[in-house]
Order: sequence, then structure tokens, then C-alpha cells
Amino acid sequence: MSTIVVGVDGSEGSLAALRFAIEEARIRGAEVRAVNAWHVPPAVYGGGWAPAGVDFDEFRKLAEAALEKTLEDVGAREAGVLVTAILREGQPADVLCAEAPNRDDLLVVGSRGLGGFRGLLLGSVSQQAVHHSACPVVVVPPAETKDENPASS
Repeated sequence: MSTIVVGVDGSEGSLAALRFAIEEARIRGAEVRAVNAWHVPPAVYGGGWAPAGVDFDEFRKLAEAALEKTLEDVGAREAGVLVTAILREGQPADVLCAEAPNRDDLLVVGSRGLGGFRGLLLGSVSQQAVHHSACPVVVVPPAETKDENPASS
């Protein structure tokens, strides 16, 4: 395995996934490709056309900032492995699967991203990645906090 692709969106799940990917790369002598996918939400086109004054490049800039902040938050540049930041336009699961097309790659995703259904065990991107990836997929849960564990109360 020479490439570990990890989905990064700025969520707690993606922070955990990036930490896992970096550690796995250290063990295996692999490189990490930290990927954030962005797209213009369908709601922007609600009536079939884009409203005047919408800066479509702003969506890309927000995704780029989230990617850079996540890399900074986990100390990716100082991790001792090659970590390449990749920003792509498209649906996240599609982009991640395209970035890890080989059977000997590894795709790492957080169990939940920034989506709205907090009660779900798996988010839509992690679920789609598991079903559609050509390579092995690791789904990493976010770090448990004291408030999330009722047994610790």
C-alpha cells in the first residue's frame, strides 16, 4: 500500500480520520492524500436558476479553508510522512472513491461528517464509500468525549 486517501471536511470525524491515516502511513511507509470535496448546494438553484449575487467561488474557498485548518489542527505538515492536500469539486463520496482507484490503496473516512442527521451511526459519505470503493475502507469514529458516554456520568 503506497497511498492512503482520507476524507477531510473539518468535522471531528475527519480530524480523527486524518490522525488515523497519518499514523497508518507512518507504519506502512505510505503517503497521505487529504481530500476535501466541495460543490454548490442544490438549494442555491432552488428555483432552477442561481440567484444574482451568489459567489460560487466562495464554496471552494470555504472548503479550502476547512482543509487547511484540519491539516493544521492535526499537525499534518510536521507528521513525518508526506501529506498532500487535494481540493476537488464534486460529491464527496464520488471524489474520494476516484482518488483511491487502486485495490492496494486505502480509503479512510470519519464515521460522520458535517451532515444534519446526528443520530445516524454512519454518515452518507462513509456509507457510500464503504459500498462503492474499489479499495479497502476504514471508517474511524470521532474521539469519544465524556459528555457523549452516558456510562461516564
